[in-house]
Amino acid sequence: MAKKVVLVACGTGIATSTVVSDAVDKLAKENKIAVEIIQCKMMEVPSYQDRADLLVTTTVAGKDYPFPVINARSFLTGIGLDKVKNEILEELKK
Repeated sequence: MAKKVVLVACGTGIATSTVVSDAVDKLAKENKIAVEIIQCKMMEVPSYQDRADLLVTTTVAGKDYPFPVINARSFLTGIGLDKVKNEILEELKK
């Protein structure tokens, strides 16, 4: 399986995206899935859209992208976390 490129974005590309980035990296490693994680600001996402396979974000995407977008606020709240992890894994396994 080819390495998946995962964008992890929040408003500033610093705080919440760091928490989510670490969690997605751990999830991928636990499931032996090769990923390249790019942590960025939401406004930077369009510059990566030609190479990304998935966007995991803690904010509103605001537009459509040519790859799936998964809301990751549950990594911060804990509410619905297992469901979001499963969604991410499903996309990474494609």
